[in-house]
Amino acid sequence: MPAGLVGWSLIQFQSFILIMMRVSSILFLMPFLGSRNVPNLLKIGLTMTVSLILLPLVKINPQNLPSEPYQFVFLMIGELLIGFILGLSVKLIFSGLQMGGLLAGFQMGLGMANIINPQSGINEPLLSQFYYLLGILIFLSIDGHHWFFRALAQSFNLLPPGEIYLRFPLYDHLVSLAGNMFVIGVKIAVPVLAVLIFTQMALGILAKAAPQVNILMISFPLTIGLGFLILGLSLDLLLPYFRALFEESGKGLVFKLLPLMQR
Repeated sequence: MPAGLVGWSLIQFQSFILIMMRVSSILFLMPFLGSRNVPNLLKIGLTMTVSLILLPLVKINPQNLPSEPYQFVFLMIGELLIGFILGLSVKLIFSGLQMGGLLAGFQMGLGMANIINPQSGINEPLLSQFYYLLGILIFLSIDGHHWFFRALAQSFNLLPPGEIYLRFPLYDHLVSLAGNMFVIGVKIAVPVLAVLIFTQMALGILAKAAPQVNILMISFPLTIGLGFLILGLSLDLLLPYFRALFEESGKGLVFKLLPLMQR
């Protein structure tokens, strides 16, 4: 067998492994596909399929591929890190949705009402799961997953394998995304929180004006019913906010996050 063919096959195999490392870390963090209900064989098959599609499109300089196995392992870790950062940036947004549900549910008196999250397999507050599933539906309806694959393909143009640079602006951006998670949670929960706070104030005044009324027994069904009513009425305002949030995050993957990892 000619030596050139052997070298080409080795380079192609190394390129495929590096591409698959980046793709796998993104797909396993991607909303819906990262769920525990999705079989691992399906995730692995999708990872290999996407990697094979990207293989002829990704231009890798053979000089960047080391000959020593331990050096190649470091390249694999770098590719996993790039995919992890891209997936984490969107994961934080969905965590913000869950935090908003946690705040609203706690104010409604549903802090102990937990259900099994099919995505993670752990107990989570009821409203957190509601906002998370609502976010998943909107995310898929506006083709938010296409932003994932677009950012994935664009990442290989901006960051070829072996060319990741961790700089302080990247850390600042990730910290900003983590802080934005709390902002998202508060914005989502504000309609319910505002109404229920005034409701609790009114009940407190009523308790002073009419001590014979059992406010404790009245407050539980009132806050829960009023909370669900405000939640339903606020959906018309939340849906456009969710849509704008996902579109902004998708553009941020390509135009903000990836350039921060360049030289």
